[in-house]
This record gives sequence, C-alpha cells and structure tokens, in this order.
Amino acid sequence: MSYRERLRTMIWPRRSFSRSMRYMGKRITRITASPHAVAAGLAVGVFAAFTPFFGFHLILAIVLAYLIAGNIAAAAIGTALANPLTIPFIWGGTYEVGRMIVDENGQAQALPLTRILESEIFKQMSFAELWQPILKPMLFGSLVLGLGCALAVYVATRWATISYRHKRLQRISLKKNLAEQGASR
Repeated sequence: MSYRERLRTMIWPRRSFSRSMRYMGKRITRITASPHAVAAGLAVGVFAAFTPFFGFHLILAIVLAYLIAGNIAAAAIGTALANPLTIPFIWGGTYEVGRMIVDENGQAQALPLTRILESEIFKQMSFAELWQPILKPMLFGSLVLGLGCALAVYVATRWATISYRHKRLQRISLKKNLAEQGASR
C-alpha cells in the first residue's frame, strides 16, 4: 500500500464511518475485563481527549485508567476521539466554555480564540504568556466538557457491555440446549 493510500485510509475509512464505529464498539464490548473496568477505561480515554495537552492524551489516559482500575486498552481506544476531524470542535468548545467560566469568576479576560491564533504575537509567546489567555480557559473548559462526556460514555459503555455479555450467554446456553437435545435423540 502506498504512502498516499495509507494517509487516505487514516483520514477516511475504506468502507464507511458507521462500519468503523460498529467495529470499534464490538472491540470495546469484547474486551475481557469487568464492565466497570471497560467503561471506566473508555471514559478516562474520552476525558483525556478533551484536555488541551495534545500529544499527551494517551499517557494521561493510561495513568488515569491505572489509578481508577480501568482497562488500559479501552482508555487507549477512548483517546481516539481526539482526531484531526474532531479536535477543532473539541478545542473550540473547551475554550469557549472555559472562557465563560473564567470570565464569570472575574479572574481573567480571555480573548476570542481566532484573534489570538491569527496574531503574530502568538508565535512568539512563552508558556506563561499563553497560560492566561488560552490554556487556562481551555483547561477549565476541558474539565467541564470532558467530565460530562466521560460520564455519558461510562454509562453507555457499561450498559452496552453488560447487555452484550448477557445476550452472548443466552446464545451459548441456547446452543448448548439444542446440542443436548440433538444428542439425546
């Protein structure tokens, strides 16, 4: 496969997004861990994807999953939420929510993100200069949005995992009963 083809499949799946999402859902529900561990791991990965620490999402998710006894593989899968298609929306949302939180407390007067990113000063700013107008609002916003999405993902994943395993046990039991009935004849 050529470099161009590999790049295309990283951005756009070969079949469809819905098929890829179903595949990821099946991969998650089939992880051999408790439903809590799978759901907690995925939720931690989603939470980490909302943080402004791009490049450290996986490390953050693994550490948090370890601390709360979540599944590390599920946490790694959860960080896939932060991808080139979603990161502009995530960062924009976390910045705007964080800006509302910081403004209400009167601690900082954050500027609109587009004005900051377009300025020439942005390219020459140090971390201390970036903290107040950009990173601080994004961090507060990521806590709010990340925790909300992580909670929703935890509930949905735990329910899906329990439901999948219950249906799987029913299918196995039905097959076993049918095999026993066939053998007794």
